[in-house]
Amino acid sequence: MARGLWLCGSCRHQTSVTAGTIFQDTHMPLTLWFRAIWLVASQKNGVSAVSVQRTLGLRSYQTAWAWLHKLRRAMVRPGRDRLTGRVEVDETYFGAGDEDAMGRDLTGKALVAIAAQEDGAGIGRIRMRRVPDASAASLLGFVSDAVEPGSVVHTDGWESYSGLEKEGYRHKVTLLKRRPRAASKLLPRVHRAASLLKRWLMGTHQGAVSHEHLDYYLDEFTFRFNRRKSGSRGKLFYRLVQQAVQVEPKPYRTLIHPNL
Repeated sequence: MARGLWLCGSCRHQTSVTAGTIFQDTHMPLTLWFRAIWLVASQKNGVSAVSVQRTLGLRSYQTAWAWLHKLRRAMVRPGRDRLTGRVEVDETYFGAGDEDAMGRDLTGKALVAIAAQEDGAGIGRIRMRRVPDASAASLLGFVSDAVEPGSVVHTDGWESYSGLEKEGYRHKVTLLKRRPRAASKLLPRVHRAASLLKRWLMGTHQGAVSHEHLDYYLDEFTFRFNRRKSGSRGKLFYRLVQQAVQVEPKPYRTLIHPNL
């Protein structure tokens, strides 16, 4: 049919190949979208909206920003497997003065929970999520979504983690109360992941990430980190395109106000 629509021979309903995907209602050719996806997938540290706008010749920064946020929604595979085996779990801060923060004070900062799967002396897959606070409800909820029951979960002595065994996990505790500076050595994988996250946010995005949109940047960082050993950028491109047609449409209004 005209206008790129398809017509069902039975019910006569009209639809398009982009309906029900993040490309729905786009006014740009899909070839330009594919160039954007290749740009995102081929750059080891990702790209900013300014870079996408300039490289693709888009008229507005708003369009580039929206495209990147739509692609970030596609970076979380529906039904993805949880982490297994031995997993370190801890939290880090995002925001002004996070390096000097003591305790779990969230004044002016966002709290990010991190789970890092052990892979020998290295890091396997990771999961990250912004959590509202360091309560048991928030942290155990994160672990439940990120880690398969029966796994060994290694944490510090924060009391909110004390219910892990009741949730079906084997809980390994390392007390850091009198040696806070040793945390990076006793829980090295989550601290390494946190350090790389902050470096990426400052390097690629100059730290210009609001708390409201932080979750989606965490999704992008996780997508990249978990595929860092892939020898083919083409596979990352294929994977992102594949997932882009599996997620629901994301209108612009839901991008600028994700909590509404």
